[in-house]
Amino acid sequence: MPTVSAHVALTLAQHIDAVFGVMGNGNAYFLDAIEQQTDASFTAVRHEQGAVVAADAHFRASGRIAAATSTYGAGFTNTLTALAESVQAHIPLVLVVGDEPTSGPRPWDVDQIALASGVGARTYTVGRADAAATTVIAIEHALTYRVPVVLAIPYDVAALEAGEVPAAPAPRVPAPLAPKGEFAEGMLDRIAEALRSAKRPFLLAGRGAWLAGAGEALTALADATGALTASSALGRGVFGDQRYDLGVTGGFGAEGAMELVRTADVAVVFGASLNQFTMRFGALFAPGTQVFQIDVAPAATHAHVGGFVRADARLAAEALVARLQGATGSDWRESVDVATARAYEPGDVAAPDGRLDPRSAARRIAELLPEDRVVVSDGGHFIGWANMYWPVASPDRMMMIGTAFQAIGQGWPSVVGATRARPESTVVLTSGDGGGLMAIADLESAVRSAGGRGVAVIWNDAAYGAEVNLYGLKGLAREPMLIPQVDFAAFAAAVGAEGVAVHTLADLDRLATWGAEDPATRPFLVLDLRISGDVIAPYQEEIIRVNS
Repeated sequence: MPTVSAHVALTLAQHIDAVFGVMGNGNAYFLDAIEQQTDASFTAVRHEQGAVVAADAHFRASGRIAAATSTYGAGFTNTLTALAESVQAHIPLVLVVGDEPTSGPRPWDVDQIALASGVGARTYTVGRADAAATTVIAIEHALTYRVPVVLAIPYDVAALEAGEVPAAPAPRVPAPLAPKGEFAEGMLDRIAEALRSAKRPFLLAGRGAWLAGAGEALTALADATGALTASSALGRGVFGDQRYDLGVTGGFGAEGAMELVRTADVAVVFGASLNQFTMRFGALFAPGTQVFQIDVAPAATHAHVGGFVRADARLAAEALVARLQGATGSDWRESVDVATARAYEPGDVAAPDGRLDPRSAARRIAELLPEDRVVVSDGGHFIGWANMYWPVASPDRMMMIGTAFQAIGQGWPSVVGATRARPESTVVLTSGDGGGLMAIADLESAVRSAGGRGVAVIWNDAAYGAEVNLYGLKGLAREPMLIPQVDFAAFAAAVGAEGVAVHTLADLDRLATWGAEDPATRPFLVLDLRISGDVIAPYQEEIIRVNS
């Protein structure tokens, strides 16, 4: 007879095809059922945090919900930082965990429900009679509210026989939020009229627009109005016509492009939260710009928004296109040199201290990376370089995992999830030496999972660069901010990858030859870039300026 754990596994596998985790006492029966009774694939990671990170990356890369799993107690507490990141980033996933017995906690048990709640995650606990139904409810909750959920299996329930697995209904997912009511319709009329009469219209889209499938409608709206376009860091590539796209707004944006945005007279924002970084700490738009926002959030998310419509980005964009049929668009985008405006500083061959200039290294890597790349980014000072210099084809090909919660150390397991989601693509990790060391156990997981379709670029400045820039420049003691020079190339060799210590741009030629080799036989490649810490990313200079 199937056990309670099998009920969970078999029901989960009807909706989820990838599970990531570390096996322990609390999830042993669940993983046995996943392996022996379902078609779902299980990928082992080496730290429980990595299980949640991998499931998170899987969704960001594919739009398909995945599961993570760990044991109870220490296994569960190891997931909390990654769980908090997924909550902050609105990533749906299911974390299946062991839990204390129904008879009460043992000495090594902790209040897992309270801990999960503390970072914003809801817990559902299964029983002998309701395991399948509770599993469906957990999946439905994750998809409806775009958050991770915890699915707990009490220790003394896990192996109980529970009878045949009942047929469970598919999770319900809410329909896209249509603009409705006199206010919404009136505001759409107002936005359409503003765009119709605009001399310098501008459209900004974020990750919400991509998730809504709004790319085609937004491209049509830009064409109808003659608008210049741009995206948030998580929405890059959402517009189909890149000829008139200014790239990413905020600190990752090119200075010339951001100057053009400041001259817009009407700006409409779709599915972007307008956080402090996207908004350049309030300086993205000029005071005279009419700013409208369309989002599924309950209200406008920035004080500079003058008109708001709560709606799905695609449906609202389609409604605006319909209103603007026959409109004569602005000729603004034809009058500016977009390519020049969005160009970044090329950097020098080497920084004054003799180490690599990260800007020139980033430009050279961009020339050599395969076009099919999916980029996963850890957190740290270095995030500016990949975001500025490595263009990607669509928002699901550039993921910053950790930045929502301001965490580092989530890079290596991100490769695992992205690889399982996009096995045909080259997965490229960009990480710093601080975050790279924090999660070094899952270097092995990344190499094992991605093989010859994986590349890691480690921006190795022998320091916690963000802290050096923010606090070292204020005169605080630098010693706690420094890291002894680490040989990541040697780490790579220890787990079967190829490592290259990159001291000069010429050392990057190995990336070119690697790219020409057969992915089935070439090794995972780790590029250990010995960069200068003296070159500060523009977004960090912006933060320094605001906080000085």
